Amino acid sequence: MTIWFREHLFALKSAFTHLRAGTGNFIFNVLVVAIALALPIAGLTLIENIRPISSQLSIEPEISIFLTTDTARENATALSVPIKRLLKDSNISGKLSFTPKEKALAAMQDASSLAEVLSTLGGNPLPDAYVLSLSNNDAAKLDKLVEQLQALPDVEVVQVDSAWVKRLAALVQILQIGLLFLATTLGVVVIVVVFNATRLQVISHQAEISVTRLLGATNSFIHRPYYYTGALLGLLAGSLALAGIAASLQPLNQAIAEFAKLYASEFRLVPLGILPSLMLLGVSMLLGLAGAYLSVRRQLARTN
Repeated sequence: MTIWFREHLFALKSAFTHLRAGTGNFIFNVLVVAIALALPIAGLTLIENIRPISSQLSIEPEISIFLTTDTARENATALSVPIKRLLKDSNISGKLSFTPKEKALAAMQDASSLAEVLSTLGGNPLPDAYVLSLSNNDAAKLDKLVEQLQALPDVEVVQVDSAWVKRLAALVQILQIGLLFLATTLGVVVIVVVFNATRLQVISHQAEISVTRLLGATNSFIHRPYYYTGALLGLLAGSLALAGIAASLQPLNQAIAEFAKLYASEFRLVPLGILPSLMLLGVSMLLGLAGAYLSVRRQLARTN
């Protein structure tokens, strides 16, 4: 065990020696890899901030059924019977509530600044309406039910009030798939960058490697410093990308705060937590290690 630690300590020291000999190239490669990693990290940060909002919103649809303004009250209240029959025939469970036009007008006068405007109309412009809260959000059944409700007598408009919430959930899912594709693509880019950087390192130290082999060094002993160099490159690039994204959130939040005030919201973007950040650092380090591993294996195999 002592020999194992001694060998890895020597490999780590050799890696830092190689870095000091080519500091400029190493810093440039770190910046390139950090830029590649910043894109998926930024996407993940955005999704993690949007996810709580979409999960807190109910995706159970509500259907508003507005009747024509000249519908008699008797006909309006009697319409609950065919609506309930449609629910039963469609095997959809839900809660149906009737909102008289007088109640809707009073609610609008109390909750908005349109009271004076409404009072000048000389009458009630609002129709009677039903609100149908569903516990089954099967898309196919919902679309068919909306068509059937629209065909009922005295019905003027049928509106699915929470359809936008379902669109938001679908958008988040699309973003997740897109982020996965982007992360995979840029992960390959990171491996290629580290691969080329390690290849140039191996070529520049070819004489040193030849002497080391003549002294009886094993392949593992020769390869190990380059593995550490690749892993260190990935780790530093990941740290730089995380720091850059976290720093860029401050000016973004200033702009978002002004927009959020219009909707009485305090929404703001927050950096990734400790655990996701550590996982991303681990992934970036593994990508650097993978690039170095492939490069060293391929390059040194040619010189054997």
